[in-house]
Amino acid sequence: MEITAYSPGTPCWVDLSAPDPSTTSDFYAELFGWTVHDTGEEGGGYRMCLRHGKPVAGIGPQPPGADPSAPRFWSTFVSVLDAEATTEAVREAGGTVRYEPMDVADAGRMAVFTDPTGAEICAWQPRQHPGSALINEPGTPCWHELATRSPERAVDFYRQVFGWDAVNSTVGEADYTTWRCRDEVVAGMIRMTERWPADLPAHWMAYFAVGDTDREVESLRRLGGGVLVPPTDVEPGRFAVVRDPGGGAFGIIAVREG
Repeated sequence: MEITAYSPGTPCWVDLSAPDPSTTSDFYAELFGWTVHDTGEEGGGYRMCLRHGKPVAGIGPQPPGADPSAPRFWSTFVSVLDAEATTEAVREAGGTVRYEPMDVADAGRMAVFTDPTGAEICAWQPRQHPGSALINEPGTPCWHELATRSPERAVDFYRQVFGWDAVNSTVGEADYTTWRCRDEVVAGMIRMTERWPADLPAHWMAYFAVGDTDREVESLRRLGGGVLVPPTDVEPGRFAVVRDPGGGAFGIIAVREG
């Protein structure tokens, strides 16, 4: 599905900070069939990941001083009209501003926050770059999910910052929340219980669409990746949570047709 613009309040981009962007890019290029374009020193070593010649994700170096032992996840960016106004809303809602709004050449303006439950979330004010040009097809982003032990606090925060409404349900034995923005489903949230590792922080998880989850897991293992949650059937399809060789965690899902 090709996308040329995202409505404010909609997740629009994902990227990963990697200790070795070159090797990490090679892994994802092989796994998802991406072509990776290195922007070089001018772009701070950031790599644009292309699917069928269209940008779908980014991979860049870790910021100075990053803890190499900390869990790493793909970052979710939410499209906004005004990065400064969103930053002020984050402060008022009890979040923490990690990086103030900054220009990314003529592509757009970004800011990075931590919500009150400890999960990182990013804002993107688009200019020349609206976000992922392809979604919901193999090798492209298809879902964004917050995992937190304090979903009640998250509900208030994301309502104030992005105008999201929370719709609660039960998936198997898990409490699940669907986030809606102007009646459109934009993301999800799951409660972290005692079954989750005690040292795992709240986080956003980016999911990529695949044609066959089991086959993708086999390819991932062959390329040096690892499996955190093995292929599992849920109502939307068959998913797995995996990691790249450098430890970056992400989800894959083969969505059930119909």
